[in-house]
Amino acid sequence: MKRIFFILLAIFLSQVGCLAEDIHFDNEVYTLKYSALAPQTNGYGNEYFKKYENVSNWTKMIGIYYYPDENDPIKFAENFDKTVENTDNSVLLKLIENKKSDKAAISFLVNGCENAKKYFEYDIYKFEKHPAKGMMVLKYAVKYFFTNNNEIKSIAEKVKQENDKYLEMLITSPIPPIVEKDISIHE
Repeated sequence: MKRIFFILLAIFLSQVGCLAEDIHFDNEVYTLKYSALAPQTNGYGNEYFKKYENVSNWTKMIGIYYYPDENDPIKFAENFDKTVENTDNSVLLKLIENKKSDKAAISFLVNGCENAKKYFEYDIYKFEKHPAKGMMVLKYAVKYFFTNNNEIKSIAEKVKQENDKYLEMLITSPIPPIVEKDISIHE
């Protein structure tokens, strides 16, 4: 009887462990499908995608990144803002800084093309100090594909209507811990 109990407990715990690699955001579930040590930052990056999406084919994603050598989220966000503003295919939507809590957030649009499909990528990043050392970054991104220029106006209206909502959701969301596990296979 004890043996059956321990087997059932082990199965249950293994299932719970799998669920720890899921993130729930805006009533959708995102699953960890990419995790790797980033050589340029010396920290891990995790990327979560919807069920049938992955690193090379996605419409929505959540990213969690750890920068162990960055200690100033406000300055980092300001530099990030300058990069966005100086990039031809990007447009800044909003930069928010909270110097008391040493946090910042930025939202912007990037015009892109993949597999002959044009899209706007709507990005929000939140930057905050890591409790021990460095900085954590939380990212939410959505790709809006379009086939003709008439659709651009409706995409712009949708992003304009939702920008403050998603900024607030990201700002108030705690940043999940980094999963240090190499997942570089694109599912």
